[in-house]
Amino acid sequence: MSTRTRPDLHLRAGDAAADGCALRVTPDSAGWTYSGLAVLELASGASRTWATGAAETLVMSLSGSCRVTGEGEALTVTGRPDVFSGPSDFVYVPRDAEVTISSEAGGRFALPSAVCDRRLAMRHQPASAVPVELRGAGAASRQVNNFCTPDAFEADALIACEVLTPGGNWSSYPPHKHDEATLTESVLEEIYYFEVAAGPAGPGLGYQRVYGHGEKEIDVLAEVRNGDVVLIPYGWHGPSMAVPGYDLYYLNVMAGPGDERAWRICDDPAHGWVRDTWAGQSVDPRLPFGTAEGAR
Repeated sequence: MSTRTRPDLHLRAGDAAADGCALRVTPDSAGWTYSGLAVLELASGASRTWATGAAETLVMSLSGSCRVTGEGEALTVTGRPDVFSGPSDFVYVPRDAEVTISSEAGGRFALPSAVCDRRLAMRHQPASAVPVELRGAGAASRQVNNFCTPDAFEADALIACEVLTPGGNWSSYPPHKHDEATLTESVLEEIYYFEVAAGPAGPGLGYQRVYGHGEKEIDVLAEVRNGDVVLIPYGWHGPSMAVPGYDLYYLNVMAGPGDERAWRICDDPAHGWVRDTWAGQSVDPRLPFGTAEGAR
């Protein structure tokens, strides 16, 4: 395989199904050290026992509600109908724990995780506590639900958020990277998990770009659909492109070796000037999703 072209970094829906999960990305399967993600699909009345091992883990809804029992607690994830209906509440499960996840009506649940050192308490975070940010402007408008970013929620290593992009818009733009330890940049492995809203004729699609710099060669242009994943071990990433007519969702999971849990990025200097153009543009009126104004 070419060291530049990395088709192994685009996992199509079903390619990474394992251990009874619709998706299972572990540090070992990704070829890195810290970041992981699983997607559980539970039928009505079904349950699954989950051991976190060395990784702190969240249980959040992609659709439906569930109960998380363990550590002397029984906590409910109220959830949501789908990812475009506003943020989900979630349950934080510490490393070295075992919990049972059960769903009376069934649903789909994301379990972002990060290998960590500290063992924090299991706890519930309500959806009302999730900061919702409208970022960019014009055709670069997008919504970021900062449910597990450093300023929003205490964790040891895990950084996670979800981004919603109206059809026809670009997000993760300007392209940016976080693969060097500097005063302005963190080293973070990143997972992008995608869902795409359906149109009149069925499921839609989007695109994700990843490219390298210097000796870090990489070249990915992935056509992404529901349940696809793109792994980003290093390099510039962006744009994420929502094709016209199809709103795009992605869940970002990040972790790295730094002593500080921080998300610091560096824009590609060839494209960073685009930020300066936003001052004269309005935010896309289709945002935010999950409110009376922005609900689909």
